[in-house]
Amino acid sequence: MTALSVALLMSFEAASAQTPGGQDQSKEIQALRARVEELEKEARARKAAAAEAAQGAAAQERELNRQMVKTDALETAQETNGYKALKLSGYIEPVFIYNQRQNRAGFQFLNQQSDGYAYDTSFMGSAVLDLLKETDSGTQWRLTLSPNRGAGSVMDGKSIIQEASVSIALDSPARRLIAGQIPDWSGYEYQQPTLNPLTSHNLLYDFTAPVSFVGIGLDVKVDKWWIRSALANANTPIRKANERSPSWAFRIDYAKGEFVGFGFASLLGKQPNLNTGSNTMAYLTELDGFFTRGDLTLQGQIAIGGQRQGAITPDDDGTWHDSRWVGISGLFGYMLTPRLQALVRADYIQNDSHGGGLFGTTGLSKVNADGTISYGYDGRNGIGPDVRDDVSRGANRYAITAGLKYAFDKATTLKVEYRLDGADRAVFNDAKSGDIKKTNSLLIASLVVAF
Repeated sequence: MTALSVALLMSFEAASAQTPGGQDQSKEIQALRARVEELEKEARARKAAAAEAAQGAAAQERELNRQMVKTDALETAQETNGYKALKLSGYIEPVFIYNQRQNRAGFQFLNQQSDGYAYDTSFMGSAVLDLLKETDSGTQWRLTLSPNRGAGSVMDGKSIIQEASVSIALDSPARRLIAGQIPDWSGYEYQQPTLNPLTSHNLLYDFTAPVSFVGIGLDVKVDKWWIRSALANANTPIRKANERSPSWAFRIDYAKGEFVGFGFASLLGKQPNLNTGSNTMAYLTELDGFFTRGDLTLQGQIAIGGQRQGAITPDDDGTWHDSRWVGISGLFGYMLTPRLQALVRADYIQNDSHGGGLFGTTGLSKVNADGTISYGYDGRNGIGPDVRDDVSRGANRYAITAGLKYAFDKATTLKVEYRLDGADRAVFNDAKSGDIKKTNSLLIASLVVAF
């Protein structure tokens, strides 16, 4: 109790003792004294609370300063070690496949391309790690590793590099210089199983387009247009002796809106030709498009191409003819549920001229030293003539695929498909009977897990 409060109370007590009714006044004084004590307790409590709050605020400020120092140190370490603006992603894709004509069934994962590229192995069964780094200046550096199942393994049989590229912003982020090893940009399908709705690829993807470029080019975006062009080696990391001509690769895309888009791609340049033993001019062109809205997905592609002296069957005098092909592919997809998509794809390639011949299929027939000819075909992929019949006519190929894709969660996808490949003549080797057939069936299931 304060001195002022005591003095006041004493004066009231003295006055009450000298006046009538002092007993009542004494009670009032006692009540007043109790109230004063209560108020003083509240004042002391407020003072104590204020002191405690001040201590808490000081502690919070110290913790905040500590966290700021820690954050600054982490940011400095991240930038010093090169982790700033670094993104890591990847996926794994174990595959089970049944191949009727090869009479094989089992799992397929990280297998080598030692026997060449085939539509029943393609890039299926991969494990990929992707590193993307962007500097403060806007330069983007990408390294994608894909042991045995990437573009590098197709080009030289050993490389694990799917992509190793740099993208340098010029006068704006929309205009860039690109260089390095860059995957092919043709068609509506993507190599990555995270983007390709089915496990296998369409016939145009497998047999009428390159897998990768090594060179330098430009990447330009203007409004709804996206243009890419490069001077590069196609499907090879280095030119050999007496090879001096690069290829010109080009693609332009137009996004009409959120749901519709079109693209055109081409490749022009001299490519390896095992028929002649030297590179000969090849041209590849394709037009593709998509429509995606709600549950419906439609995609399509038309491809035209050829190569000088690239046909499979030569004349009787050993003269090689030009290969030519025209192909079409279309995909239909519909979401049956928010997680389950039904898919149907149909492909066709007209390729009957001079025994056939597609991109990269030269060297199947040979002109022997004595002038005789050993006629050949690709019995794994169903390309070329029926060597027991008219070798001047190549097989026209088709494929029909039906499948389901189920999104287990955001990172995990299950796929299953049945694929029927066929031709208008017998070009599929049957490992079980030793015969040659017109059709082949595949049953494929895959699990894709990405991060």
